[in-house]
Amino acid sequence: MPKILIIEDEAAIRRVLGKILSEENDTYQVEEAEDGLVGIDKIKKEDYDLVLCDIKMPKMDGVEVLEAVKKIKPEIPMVMISGHGDLDTAVNTMRLGAFDYISKPPDLNRLLNTVRNALDRKELVVENKRLKKKVSKKYEMIGDSDAISQIKVMIDKVAATDARVLVTGPNGTGKELVAHWLHEKSERAKGPMIEVNCAAIPSELIESELFGHVKGAFTSANKDRAGKFEAANGGTIFLDEIGDMSLSAQAKVLRALQESRIQRVGSDKDIKVDVRVVAATNKDLKKEIADGKFREDLYHRLAVILIKVPALNDRRDDIPLLIEHFSAKIANEQGVAKKSFSKAAIRLLKEYDWTGNIRELRNVVERLIILGEAEVSETDVKLFASK
Repeated sequence: MPKILIIEDEAAIRRVLGKILSEENDTYQVEEAEDGLVGIDKIKKEDYDLVLCDIKMPKMDGVEVLEAVKKIKPEIPMVMISGHGDLDTAVNTMRLGAFDYISKPPDLNRLLNTVRNALDRKELVVENKRLKKKVSKKYEMIGDSDAISQIKVMIDKVAATDARVLVTGPNGTGKELVAHWLHEKSERAKGPMIEVNCAAIPSELIESELFGHVKGAFTSANKDRAGKFEAANGGTIFLDEIGDMSLSAQAKVLRALQESRIQRVGSDKDIKVDVRVVAATNKDLKKEIADGKFREDLYHRLAVILIKVPALNDRRDDIPLLIEHFSAKIANEQGVAKKSFSKAAIRLLKEYDWTGNIRELRNVVERLIILGEAEVSETDVKLFASK
């Protein structure tokens, strides 16, 4: 039921507007505020789908109310009510973010059309936000164990911020999924998500990969090239296996985090970047710090929020869900019929020692779908999934 607030210092006009709206649609919940201060207080406490606000009022005028609402709850559409002498001001409120304005005395059709359009727009804004918070199926985190549920809750709390996150856990546990969830649920979702596997890039090339280089910076630098930090501007950079990064590259990453600036290799020109950093590692960074292989100051810059992804052996209750997920996905990829797994087969798979974690489980499920019977049995598991 749409909830509408009328902020108007003239009681008679409040009553007329309320009556028009109530008679037009009996689902409208109409509330009133006699001045801007009362209106702002109500908006802070309640969720409204639309606000009708007079421009000329004592204590706090409509322009001030509009500016305040845009800071408190910017998604609420504001329709300004203007007297004949307020038209220039009313037009100006559109530039400040008002949805529309109506003149006194209000034309019935104009008022009702404006209200309907404003409510439709609010619904679209809410739906867009809801869709934005969804994560694409490619990066679903499958499982409802306590460990995974806690990670999902933490992601929901952290994603909307720009806090840096360090994701830890063994290989194959899905640390990159956490990074993608953080990005896709954030306000940066419209920006790029750039992944860098620090372990896969030779140490002599990592700085060029991250920060770019200028022509002539080294033998094969035939032209200027932007790095991953520049490519991620306005979005998120995911530094996977950061524990394998060289100390010299760590120093430059630290500067980028401290100053939001980078320098291409071979240049002394600063380039400003707006990037959220999510890092991941399978190493014990505190031990790496003690061994002189990782900078302690960089660790503290990265580990504002710590998310530990558990090994599959520590979340065995999720294995049936993961088998179901991988079975459907692999059958679709292979163009074959989806296979079910017998209870005995699932029970046996839950007992395995999954040293390769989820990555290993996926490979085993694929093997069983290709080689197993129409219903994968305990015998199939013993034959084709033996360790």
